[in-house]
Amino acid sequence: MNIGLGQRRKTILLVDADPHARAVLRIALEAADFSVGEAASDREGERTALRIKPDAILAELMTAAAERGLTLFERLKAGGLAIPCYVVSTASEALMGSVGLHELGLSGVFLKPVDAAIVIQTLKARLGMRAGDSSRAP
Repeated sequence: MNIGLGQRRKTILLVDADPHARAVLRIALEAADFSVGEAASDREGERTALRIKPDAILAELMTAAAERGLTLFERLKAGGLAIPCYVVSTASEALMGSVGLHELGLSGVFLKPVDAAIVIQTLKARLGMRAGDSSRAP
């Protein structure tokens, strides 16, 4: 985890049970000057989000966890953490057909395998960073 390396550096939390998927995104995000936190489950993601206060979350859709009750995004929102949340999933097409993004409290969906350049471009635009901005404190 590469947290706190600059006052203006934006922090992204990755929540995915697949360590390879997290590593691919972490490497790309860190190369684009984001700080990155990681979690392997919704519960770990919730604890980590409350601890590090990320600027955005990218999370694999944890279907079993969502079926048991509130999703990670709904729990965080209920706890007062109102930040952009994106689903990264192979199941996003089914999700899009049945429920709208707004109803789930989501900012968007990235289909696996993700295109890291699109994820970075989207995050920079959403977080108010210029495309060429390193986002590091001077």
